Amino acid sequence: MSATTSLTVEAAQPAQPTEPVVEPVEAAPVEAPAVASVDMTAVKNRVKRAQGQLGGVLRMLEESRDVSDVVVQLKAVSRALDRAGFAIISADLRRQVAEGETLQAEDLDRLERWFLSLA
Repeated sequence: MSATTSLTVEAAQPAQPTEPVVEPVEAAPVEAPAVASVDMTAVKNRVKRAQGQLGGVLRMLEESRDVSDVVVQLKAVSRALDRAGFAIISADLRRQVAEGETLQAEDLDRLERWFLSLA
């Protein structure tokens, strides 16, 4: 039971800008450290578990399961991935401290951005 829908896209007329267009300037990429191999087993297990949960969500959608059940599972997948991200960030911070690295302001800013991106 597949319906084909065709969409017609009309070419937009270029707008005549009344004000100069300002292109956003991207900051130079900050070189991020590689994921430390320090005990990534737990993180890998979390990601694999999330992968399995996501497969379950797909099956639920294919079976037209109740929306609330699907949303609960999506929340579980999201939480598992967030926890994996937090564990990776934490492992990197622990590695830096254990190796006696001095954390610069840029390092702390980067870690904060990573944490906040998962919050």
